[in-house]
Amino acid sequence: MATAPEVTGRATSAPRGRFGRWLERRIPPARSVTLDQRRIFIFPSLPGLFFFLLLLLILLTAINYQNNMAYAVAFLLATLFVIAILHTYANLAGLTLHAVAASAAFPGQQSEFTLRLERGRRAAHYGLRLAWPRGGDARVSLVDRDSVELRLFVPVGQRGWYHPGRLLLESSYPLGLLRCWTWVDLDLRALVYPQPLASPELPGASSDSPEGAAVAVSGSDDFYGFREYRRGDSLRQVHWKGLAKGQALQSKHYAAYTDRSAWLDWDAFPGLPLEQRLSHLCHWALLFERGDEDYGLRLPGTQIAPARGEAQLERVLTALALFGAGGQGT
Repeated sequence: MATAPEVTGRATSAPRGRFGRWLERRIPPARSVTLDQRRIFIFPSLPGLFFFLLLLLILLTAINYQNNMAYAVAFLLATLFVIAILHTYANLAGLTLHAVAASAAFPGQQSEFTLRLERGRRAAHYGLRLAWPRGGDARVSLVDRDSVELRLFVPVGQRGWYHPGRLLLESSYPLGLLRCWTWVDLDLRALVYPQPLASPELPGASSDSPEGAAVAVSGSDDFYGFREYRRGDSLRQVHWKGLAKGQALQSKHYAAYTDRSAWLDWDAFPGLPLEQRLSHLCHWALLFERGDEDYGLRLPGTQIAPARGEAQLERVLTALALFGAGGQGT
């Protein structure tokens, strides 16, 4: 089985500079990455460096005193170090990382990035740590199951697409003398909506008719009033009681009542900066959705017809998040 991932909050530094550019060429972005010798790096850990210094000290002592027991201890420790290299490398080799999904969020929130870790052979993998820069990390072991799904949370940046950077996968199993790691770019992006910003009212809010307005509809059962009789009116609609009382010939008038369909219009906030306009529109979209009202969106070059529901809210917020040339998350 795969042990339940343990999520912690330790930050990880992302590769930069020349090493970062070299990684782009060696491990290019991909939605699925299988680890092999080109993608795995291994180096002694801090305890491993002390172990190596101790080994060197024992070897110098054996050479100086020509002590066979010291030679045996030095060669035994050296053999153990070499075997640890092989096992530490094998603990990562053959693993495949798959990008699954990234949830949308608002600025300042944390987006949930979902990925799947899969082993390519029957060997077990222990003590694996996965982390994104500036985000939390998770620890997991693959023992009896072939795959496990992980969810990592990363604080998002500004409006638009947010790229979390390269994912760190590392392990120091089995002895902790060596650290084996890799940096992979799973090409995952999270959509960041505009920051909602309240406004006192929605200036210029337009609709086809006010909420509850009556519109004449032939054949409706809702009585609206009387009007002068017109040739061709149905005899059923004639106001016979009024005619019997000596009143002028009139026809009954019926109507249907319409719901409000509000438009969130870019031109409703003239003179405001781009981001502030989008933030106001985002606020009103959330407000109308909570009120279970129909609403549409008008942006330069984009129009979304009035509707309601989660799908409508997602369409509107996505259009607001991706509007304009700016909006690439950093």
